[in-house]
Amino acid sequence: MRYFIFPFSLLWSFTLLSQTSFDYGILHAEIVDGTGAPSYRADVLIREDTIAFIGAYDPGQHKVNHIINGENQILSPGFIDTHAHGNPFRSDQFSNFLAMGVTTIILGQDGSSPVHDYETPAQFFDKLANESLSLNVGFFAGHGSMRTKLGLGQGALSEENLRALKDLLRNALEAGCFGMSTGLEYLPGAYARLPELIDLAQVVGQYDGMIMSHMRSEDDDDLYGAIDELIGQGQYCKVHVSHIKSVYGHGMDRGQQINDYLKKARKQGVRVSADVYPYMASYTGLAIVFPSWAKTRSSFQRALSDRREELEEYLYDRIMRRNGPEATLFASGPFSGMTLAQIAEKSGKSFVQVLLDLGPTGTYGAYFVMDEALQEVFITDSTTMICSDGSPTMRHPRGYGSFSRILRKYVQEKANISLPLAIYKMTSLPARTLGFVNRGQIKVGFKADLVLFDLNNVNDPASFEKPHVLSEGIGWVLINGKTAWHEGKMEMGGGVLLKSKTP
Repeated sequence: MRYFIFPFSLLWSFTLLSQTSFDYGILHAEIVDGTGAPSYRADVLIREDTIAFIGAYDPGQHKVNHIINGENQILSPGFIDTHAHGNPFRSDQFSNFLAMGVTTIILGQDGSSPVHDYETPAQFFDKLANESLSLNVGFFAGHGSMRTKLGLGQGALSEENLRALKDLLRNALEAGCFGMSTGLEYLPGAYARLPELIDLAQVVGQYDGMIMSHMRSEDDDDLYGAIDELIGQGQYCKVHVSHIKSVYGHGMDRGQQINDYLKKARKQGVRVSADVYPYMASYTGLAIVFPSWAKTRSSFQRALSDRREELEEYLYDRIMRRNGPEATLFASGPFSGMTLAQIAEKSGKSFVQVLLDLGPTGTYGAYFVMDEALQEVFITDSTTMICSDGSPTMRHPRGYGSFSRILRKYVQEKANISLPLAIYKMTSLPARTLGFVNRGQIKVGFKADLVLFDLNNVNDPASFEKPHVLSEGIGWVLINGKTAWHEGKMEMGGGVLLKSKTP
């Protein structure tokens, strides 16, 4: 790691000279500022919710109420989780995020958003604004939630229904959502076709928002088509590939091909971005392995009656393509913690019969369907952000270990990504992509969302067997200048509700 000492005269230019009283001082830390630049040693002083000074602390001139010793530790901006899940009204449960250094989470993912659970999104935001938040929270409008609210089903939408859908979206964007999320591999999002999505993209573009998409397919042979559908929407607004992956794809070369496909779109002017979590198993409902004509309870029952043999063949082929029944780990219900293969053996049934007994809505699971060499292309690339796609309750270690796993496995052990680049991918890159103007960097005038840690001690002990184990090694987390995490304990009240700008 290279170290830079700022010239004394330059350091003074960072000082707000008219005021010399500060709430916090973090001294002697190695600063990785979030820009990707090499680290440097300096002191950081905080006044209220803002970074007010970067330089050499002078006890004769600077009055600091609380001193934090950062000797032999890294100070970075707080990590921004671009794709997370959880109940914002229960943010007292969000220790899983704080323990791995996350100071901001973005909710309302995969087409499902709580902002539509109220009569208007503004009512939702008004209620949440009165809550004491443990970290910063931002939201996307949910395409599937809006469709459900309007009772929209299959087929092209009438002009009246499309107008109502666009009105719901405008209301959410005007209330403060950063854009719209889609879950096109799930119902009801799967019912939407490109003309509908294009019309909605035009509305999102009017507010300089983003479409954050769980694309229509993540299977390797369908991936370019799914990306092209998103790029079509990207002619009108920013677009984002959620938790990018290639199911069935293999090898670094294939990962680079996919990465180059996105980079080509960027060169052509499409504002397309992506995030990734550092695990080789996904997590979602069991419907993911069922065909489109048997994903709901009613359609599944019809398939059992009219197309049973075809359904059985589909499920067998689908599971075998997804690395076999050993690669499906159930994460809810009576079989939680068991693989599909283990359940079949214990019950004396075929794994296909087990799936038929459960049905598409029967449980959730983790699916070991990704190739590590391929996924590491995204994990280490400078244009791809890091996310968790996790929550406090999800039975998957990504909600408890994603960010610390990057620091431990990829920065320390494999050394295939530098610390400044890793921090950049977790801080200023997502901040800039989402449009945050004063977060994601250690810079005077920016909000004091900060993480202090000993890189050698950062660890992610959460596993698929024990997924709800907090990360280790993060000493301090400050959010808006308030202590949110220290010595393994969380404190409430530092977080704020983040809203987008309206036109």
